[in-house]
Amino acid sequence: MSKIGKIPIDIPSNVNIKVDNDKIIAEGPKGKLNLKFSHGISIELKNNKIFVQKPINFIKNKNFYGLSRSLINNIVIGVSLGFKKELILNGVGYSASIKGNILTLLLGFSHPVIQIIPDTIKISIDKTGRKILIEGIEKQLVGLVAAQIRLVRPPEPYLGKGVKYLNEIIKRKEGKSSTK
Repeated sequence: MSKIGKIPIDIPSNVNIKVDNDKIIAEGPKGKLNLKFSHGISIELKNNKIFVQKPINFIKNKNFYGLSRSLINNIVIGVSLGFKKELILNGVGYSASIKGNILTLLLGFSHPVIQIIPDTIKISIDKTGRKILIEGIEKQLVGLVAAQIRLVRPPEPYLGKGVKYLNEIIKRKEGKSSTK
């Protein structure tokens, strides 16, 4: 039995939750999200808390019990607080700029790399052009956009150059040494 699935989800005072047959709609200060759940999962609202009920056919669908609870929790957090990821550009001449919904990255290639930003994602860059802040209400989309930007030039282990997450630790390798 899932230990995560049993935990009730607290609903903040600024979030409205509506439950239809197999759909949950959350609306808060950051926006509106909905989730369609299935596999026999049922949801119950009591005293500003959401309780996820076990599936009817628990043996077959027990994998979706904890998953459904986590997805619903991410929706509630997303519409109330939002999610963010921070990337840092390490390298000489590495910078980023934004114009409209297009992110331009200068990462040491012979050409600038252009990334199109989804409508629900907000990207901001600091004055130096070396820190990228990605914000949004969908946790999966924020992580996906951050991973796509990082994938353009992942950090390399010798000098540490590349695009990395804010608190990412890069295992450094020792370079070649000449023998005497």
